[in-house]
Amino acid sequence: MKRGDLTEKIQDIKRERGWSWRYIAGEIGGASEILVVGALLGQMKLTRPQCERAAALFGLSEMEQRLLNEVPMRGAPMPPTDPLIYRFYELVMVNGPAWKALIEEEFGDGIMSAIDFDMVMERLADPKGDRVKITMSGKFLPFRYYGAGENEQGLGYKEE
Repeated sequence: MKRGDLTEKIQDIKRERGWSWRYIAGEIGGASEILVVGALLGQMKLTRPQCERAAALFGLSEMEQRLLNEVPMRGAPMPPTDPLIYRFYELVMVNGPAWKALIEEEFGDGIMSAIDFDMVMERLADPKGDRVKITMSGKFLPFRYYGAGENEQGLGYKEE
């Protein structure tokens, strides 16, 4: 079985039983709803205890359970074609240079981790139409300046 086949099977069971992603993530537990759903959609991996709970919930075989614990091939072709996902791509393409400039001005030369990372999605009621609020928090990882001498800055933290 390929990972994509398991993703389709999980989506079919979800649809058949009328479950919400929130319900499924709550039953599996152990991590954020976004991570659990991402794993079930083939973009993340679950821990072994989470895999056991997912297998029990979905009635998966032992091989399918083990597959949920494997590190997946992440990502999708670029640019994305799904309109909602494309808007996130557009956000990065339009706002990315400003985010980069502001992060570097505040922290120094480095990146915001997408591994040591947390994300929360909320629905905000609004009379003009409900809003989606996404909060992202990633650890700042400074670039390392290889070969820096004893009196030279070795990491890209902001110089004070």
